[in-house]
Amino acid sequence: MDHLNRHKVSPYLLTRSLLPENQETPIQFINNDTIVNKLFFRRNHFSYPTLSLRNYWLPINGTVSKPIILSMQDILQLPSKTIQVVLECSGNKRSLFEPKVFGEQWEKGAISQGFWRGVPLRNLLELAGIREGAKEIVVEGYDFGERTDQNKEVFTYARSLPITKALHPETIIAYEYNNQPIPFKHGYPLRLIVPQWYAMASIKWIKQISVINSTFSGPFQTIDYVYYPNKESNKDPFPVTTINVNSTIQKPLDMEILNTGKHFIKGVAWTGNGVITKVDISVDGGSNWLNAKIEPPKNFIYGWQSWSYEWTILRKGEYLIMSKATDSYGRRQPAVPLWNKKGYGYNAIDKIKVKVE
Repeated sequence: MDHLNRHKVSPYLLTRSLLPENQETPIQFINNDTIVNKLFFRRNHFSYPTLSLRNYWLPINGTVSKPIILSMQDILQLPSKTIQVVLECSGNKRSLFEPKVFGEQWEKGAISQGFWRGVPLRNLLELAGIREGAKEIVVEGYDFGERTDQNKEVFTYARSLPITKALHPETIIAYEYNNQPIPFKHGYPLRLIVPQWYAMASIKWIKQISVINSTFSGPFQTIDYVYYPNKESNKDPFPVTTINVNSTIQKPLDMEILNTGKHFIKGVAWTGNGVITKVDISVDGGSNWLNAKIEPPKNFIYGWQSWSYEWTILRKGEYLIMSKATDSYGRRQPAVPLWNKKGYGYNAIDKIKVKVE
């Protein structure tokens, strides 16, 4: 047995930074639809919070008929639902932007997915009663720290959702991931899960929920997670919300050396609205496009779609392989991404190079 274990090799997270901890999923080595806890990407703005879990309570206050404070026991007794959701950091693939942009230089692994179980946020808000005039729901985490762009002022990580998104039946307050309590590093004991939106909205370590009758203006909403498409100024900004249609080639690896013969090109595709309907592959740098085979869709519409293409290579040389996904709203990956100052939402056609010897 020891002899066998010595030869068993498992992938690791790819470290971008340690303080705060930011690590990528080794997406090129993932071959199933559920990412185990230890390989789920980690994205933090600050150090991990210190929580006293023995007396954890969740307040819901603000523009409500009856402010309430719920215990974990209260929440666990409410009707729950389980949804498979892909969470993608809005900075995923940031390192691919040209010209380069500042920020965590994520490659292709700031994305993971699995099964989240929890209580619809709307059910909790109904217990408190949303009053007329309410505009947004603010969810605040326990993580906090200084911001260099705000004279080192201390902020907690907090963001808001418009009422319609907060009341969507599958926006949930989750307490389990893959049938286990959410791991501490991913938001234990409670994490907001917002399907279809980039993961900055899925707030970890929830401290409180507030209903407001104004527009939330915290820095993680009005400074960060905003597209600034103008290189010279901050003109025409707009918020980062829905995930762009996207795909990633997992196999072969970029710059891999292959033999002639039969190879499978494999990958995943995903989108924020609708479902993936088509993935096209090119093995000649975009001159010709071929239909990849899409795995039969699952019942869960918020996950990624696995795809593959059987490629027979007869000639030696260098090949540029590309993947381009299309969703049910007709959105497709562009040749060039929308460049923006903070490097969000990269979704250009994916590319890798291989050499055949």
